[in-house]
Amino acid sequence: MINLRSPALRFLSGAVFVLLFSWISHPAHAAPAKPKAQPPASQKGTATAAPASSTKPGTGQALKLGQFDDWIAYATPGAKKICYALSIPKERLPKNLNRDPGYLFVSYRPDEKVRGEIAVVMGFAVKENSPAEALLGSSKFELAGKDTSLFVHNAAEEGTMLAAMKRGGSLVVKASSKRGNETTDRFSLAGIVQALDRAEKECK
Repeated sequence: MINLRSPALRFLSGAVFVLLFSWISHPAHAAPAKPKAQPPASQKGTATAAPASSTKPGTGQALKLGQFDDWIAYATPGAKKICYALSIPKERLPKNLNRDPGYLFVSYRPDEKVRGEIAVVMGFAVKENSPAEALLGSSKFELAGKDTSLFVHNAAEEGTMLAAMKRGGSLVVKASSKRGNETTDRFSLAGIVQALDRAEKECK
């Protein structure tokens, strides 16, 4: 059984989660595999988030720090600030597979002493205990699945993977769904260095 670190995605609830999906589902950013899912309902009565550009501090919603090519940096306000950079897939295969939006993000959570945690949201329930991998040029990193997300299996390799991502190019994620579908997602790494620098600076 895979023993994952505390899930990085637990903060993606309520307004933050809605904000991310509102950006992902915007026509200008739509992934090739058109998602049929609607943004999830807010939790605990939180209202739907406003667009990132108009969000104001103190609302509990994510603030857009800036867009850098294919990556966007965000931060949540408040005492327990969380900062992250994310990108959506440039290509999703097979193209005819119906699934929710997916994205790759790197988070900084100073309150938990977490810096540069990598996670991939696949848009479907992943097959746990099944091989999944991230390919960066000739480098390969094993990923571990939990619910609809993938994390770096060996935490000691996370820094190495992040350094490889910063060198640019593209990242390819291969995984299997709970239903047995083999999937491939390709993410552009253009702009990741600037987006991570901005997110990290916000969460020093």
